Amino acid sequence: MKRSAADISHVILGAGGHARSLLGLLAACDLRLGGCIAPAAPEVGWPASCPWLGNDAALGRLDIARAALVNGLGSVGPTALRRQVFDTARKRGFTFPTLVHPSAIVAEHVALFEGAQVLAGAILQAGVTVEENVLLNTGCIVDHGCWIGAHTHLAPGVTLSGSVTIGSGVHVGTGAVILQGVRIGDLAIVGAGAVVTRDVTPGATVVGNPARSLARP
Repeated sequence: MKRSAADISHVILGAGGHARSLLGLLAACDLRLGGCIAPAAPEVGWPASCPWLGNDAALGRLDIARAALVNGLGSVGPTALRRQVFDTARKRGFTFPTLVHPSAIVAEHVALFEGAQVLAGAILQAGVTVEENVLLNTGCIVDHGCWIGAHTHLAPGVTLSGSVTIGSGVHVGTGAVILQGVRIGDLAIVGAGAVVTRDVTPGATVVGNPARSLARP
């Protein structure tokens, strides 16, 4: 029997800044909130409407048939922890809804995989593919034909020109611009405000305008 949205409680994993943004996303999508799970109780000022359910052990008390998880971990660099949280919960049988803020613009022929999050004001043009557990933060612009690999985070205000390919586990910092046809390798980091004019190798960190690789220690 198919579950209806009214039957599902959405539980946020995490209680930091991105998790708080997700409270607004869930409310805007008119989805039922079941609380949050985090290593410790949220800081003072955390909304009472989202009760803390406990640490990771609380997952064992959730009914998989009635709970969907929302990945509340953002990133300011490597996205490994975000991926770990997602993969661990998936192995336990939990599902992650795909969430799109009502103010986002999503063109036809856009593919959004499980757990993708599209926040307020984002624009996704035709032919874009967004793989699982990707976070497209506030005001991102993703032009036609782009491919964004699993567990990647595009921070607020990122712009991808057409036919950009982003690998898995990539972090693209606030306000970065990636030009037409550029490929970003797996696990790369693009610094805030960078303008990327050529391909980035896997695992590299690039900064500046035009973006250049940081020397490894």
